[in-house]
Amino acid sequence: MNDEVSLLIVDDHPVVRDGLRGMFDNAPGFTVLGEAANGVEALERAAALDPDVILMDLRMPGGGGVDAIRELTRRGARAKVLVLTTYDTDSDTLPAIEAGATGYLLKDAPRDELFTAVRAAAQGRTVLSPAVASRLVSAVRTPRNEPLSAREREVLALVAKGTSNREIARELFISEATVKTHLTHLYAKLGVNDRAAAVATAYQRGILG
Repeated sequence: MNDEVSLLIVDDHPVVRDGLRGMFDNAPGFTVLGEAANGVEALERAAALDPDVILMDLRMPGGGGVDAIRELTRRGARAKVLVLTTYDTDSDTLPAIEAGATGYLLKDAPRDELFTAVRAAAQGRTVLSPAVASRLVSAVRTPRNEPLSAREREVLALVAKGTSNREIARELFISEATVKTHLTHLYAKLGVNDRAAAVATAYQRGILG
């Protein structure tokens, strides 16, 4: 069995690509198959070279990383994508993960951490730098604080009175399925998972008074 991990390096800076290639070429267990300067090139090279792992930068002129990741996922590409970038903002992190990236590391990661991450990505394991991991966790946990619609408030007020979904549907002249849809939306907006928590949170926030 061949344990070597094959790589495609995607970055718009030639110096970065050279540095990464040199690093992996000098480390046992890795083979760099090729390089690409943007997301469009990455798709072409990935199709031609079939690497195990693609090291993907995000912000590149001529084709960004997130679009490339999304397209690779759509194509069902075998390669795992490990984002390697200088950016750790939510506007970069979340779209990359949602698009299908296996992992997300920052360029200041130590060499050994990068090697370990690439091996883990090749095995399909999720790898996140600590800074990115904490951002993702907080983004998932933080309620979106979107205002409730008038209908969602009506549903919530009835839930607070202990009204069942069937009774809410009858009272508001809507289907039970629609009631459930409204509940799903307002749970997401309040950052809760059930009726009791929704009511408690709504009182805390002054939505119900």
